[in-house]
Amino acid sequence: MSETSHAPRTIACYAFDDVMSLDVIGPLQVFGSANDELASLGRSQGYQGLVVAEESGPVRTSCGIRMYADISWRDLDLKGVDTLFVAGGTGVWSIRDNADILHWVRVADTIVPRLGSICSGALILAEAGVLDGKMATTHWSRCDQMAREYPAIQMMGDRLHSYDPAGLDGDPHVFTSAGVTAGIDLALAIVEADFGRNLALSVARRLVMFLKRPGGQAQFSAYLIPEAGATARLTSLLEWLPANIAEDLSLEKLAERAGMTPRTFSRVFTRDLGMSPARYVERVRVEAARALLQDAALAIGEVAELCGFRHPETLRRAFQRHLSVSPQEYAERFARKSLIAVT
Repeated sequence: MSETSHAPRTIACYAFDDVMSLDVIGPLQVFGSANDELASLGRSQGYQGLVVAEESGPVRTSCGIRMYADISWRDLDLKGVDTLFVAGGTGVWSIRDNADILHWVRVADTIVPRLGSICSGALILAEAGVLDGKMATTHWSRCDQMAREYPAIQMMGDRLHSYDPAGLDGDPHVFTSAGVTAGIDLALAIVEADFGRNLALSVARRLVMFLKRPGGQAQFSAYLIPEAGATARLTSLLEWLPANIAEDLSLEKLAERAGMTPRTFSRVFTRDLGMSPARYVERVRVEAARALLQDAALAIGEVAELCGFRHPETLRRAFQRHLSVSPQEYAERFARKSLIAVT
């Protein structure tokens, strides 16, 4: 979407007692930092952030601090709001039973261009009925509950958010995000839709984020290593593995590096990580390939070689198993620029 000369877009976030503070501050900081980046380019501000609550004034967050709400939701002119977020937190359970708030959300659905939730705020949108028939996600710990209580929703637990301005891999109007920091990824996706990828990446750099993750990325990284139980025996190997994915990572080689026989290594690995060594290695390689496809103009064959798949067809099969999409389709959906032809 290209920039126009209209007034800054109003981004409102609904908060309540026992709200998760980062659910509110994280996304709003992205839009504030986008204003800073725009100012550095000599351009006018793109966003105006508002915190909305039951009443204007202090709102108690779940960590004990208080934030200041700018306006009561009753006094907010929804016609002037570009994007309305509903935050999450332990206070969601009481808000979900608030008929007035649920009615307000349903009205907002018919007025605001973009209506979204952060973390468990998705349960409020779900209770209001605005997610029926739509793709949605929430914090990983609430995905099963949400799927069970709201069967009309297309639950997608293994993704960061469901916003897509093109409507191809999500929804441009009503959308949700996973836990806490995924709200930042969602906000970055909105900045990209409004002002382009380069500005969104500049904001990500300003916030010292590793990269701007696409909404379809899994909530859990293959690099997040469990630390419980006997996994300590594998820690050194697991820390070494992501930087050496192009090497021979056969069962025998991994077992040798871990100082175990292949049989013992396979048993310990499967017990501690809940999957075979081969599947774990493939997950790590797929994740590395995703990062390369998102932010580098590389041929599919080069990505396959760099990530240890050796051949594009092996990479394609792994993508289908883990993501139900081909590398080429993934690149076309998320890459910064078109990929070089497959080699």
